[in-house]
Amino acid sequence: MSEEMPSPYRMVSDGGTEHRDVNDVVEEEWLEETTPFERVYEIIRTTYDPASAGEIADRARVSATTARKHLRTLESAGEVTTSQDGQTTCYRRSETAIVTEHAQSLLAELSPEEISSGIADMKAQIQEWREEYGVDSPEEFARELDVDDVDSDYGALLTEWQTTRRNLTLAQATLAIGEASNTGHLTDTDTDDEGDSDASIVV
Repeated sequence: MSEEMPSPYRMVSDGGTEHRDVNDVVEEEWLEETTPFERVYEIIRTTYDPASAGEIADRARVSATTARKHLRTLESAGEVTTSQDGQTTCYRRSETAIVTEHAQSLLAELSPEEISSGIADMKAQIQEWREEYGVDSPEEFARELDVDDVDSDYGALLTEWQTTRRNLTLAQATLAIGEASNTGHLTDTDTDDEGDSDASIVV
């Protein structure tokens, strides 16, 4: 007879069983199936507000020293950015890592041709707004029309313009990352002379 009982039960001293908290079961499995580095990486991937090494260590179930060591490695890889809160160094997911992850998701869903088409459509829409309102950016649009009510028609347009601009930036970054991946130049998209200005991230 096996002494190990399947989750979520376990043997107790009198030979019976007791029900285990499902969170404890999940955590035990997580600890068994992952390395300390993997847990720190998993935590930092969802850390968008600055957190101390101690806070991340607590969530990753590692020591603060271990968390700090792996966070430094991830910072060197561009996955983590740091800031200071007094004497405490805080860590969070870097914007570069976030954009790269979104870009990879887009690349998995859309072809480069579909992304290019979407970029052209968004650029045309932004140009249309610029010409219609005689301004160059949503910020200038907000100032010129004194938009302070997000629920107004102009407020909704302001939000749509900002969202379109953000999506355009992401799509351009996605195309650049896709091209860089194909050429093996992940960090140097400006030196390629493919003649495709859509690879630029500038809006």
